[in-house]
Amino acid sequence: MPTAIIADDERLMRDLLRTRLSQVWPDLQIVGEAKNGDEAVQLVDELHPDLTFLDIRMPGKTGMEAARDIGDASQVVFVTAYDQYAVEAFERGAIDYVLKPPEPERLKITVERLKERLATPARAASASVDVSDTVTAMLSQLAEKIAAPKPKYLQWIQASIGQDLRMIPVEEILFFRSDEKYTCVQTEKFEALIRKPVRDLADELDPALFWQIHRATLVNVNAIEGVTRDIRGRHLVLIKGRSDKLEVSRSFLHLFKQM
Repeated sequence: MPTAIIADDERLMRDLLRTRLSQVWPDLQIVGEAKNGDEAVQLVDELHPDLTFLDIRMPGKTGMEAARDIGDASQVVFVTAYDQYAVEAFERGAIDYVLKPPEPERLKITVERLKERLATPARAASASVDVSDTVTAMLSQLAEKIAAPKPKYLQWIQASIGQDLRMIPVEEILFFRSDEKYTCVQTEKFEALIRKPVRDLADELDPALFWQIHRATLVNVNAIEGVTRDIRGRHLVLIKGRSDKLEVSRSFLHLFKQM
């Protein structure tokens, strides 16, 4: 069976990639995970995986730097959000890549390419040797972006919809609402569930984008249509295009003084 390691400093992205790979390539064994480039290089030395999935931008040693150290010891697959540069690398045939967040249909294309490479060792070795020079030239324009710190706040939410996992961009979420066991993640198109409570999400989401209006509710400010009162005197947030009315606790009423 082919083996692989995954290196990404975001646990959610590692979990999602592992899940997606298991769906499109059941025979692939994920034998290790790393949170940065240094750990990835160490795992390659210890485990000798056939494939190494490397996030391009990680703290400390980046994916590019790790790829140079790994050389031809493992077939490198970059995990990237930089679509145009990844496509260029893919077309040149020097490296393989996975776009964030990994979607099954697109991942199938990469998997078929990887299977072909692994079945032709000489070709795979040649590609690995070319990684350093090709990636350096291809991504030279991204040097500042890659070196820049990652956003402080969550960019995606991993949520369950039935038996499926979905990576949801936070800007697409209208609101979060918790009960005793789960937190509902509501978008315009669907509802999903996560186990993380609102009190934890409030610390991890950009406060300029999400306002906590109740101990169990966070709302996207861009989704707010207005505020009304019911016959009991409670303040309720109205959501654009929806019938939902979200109660505002007294301690959070100050957020709406200007409205």
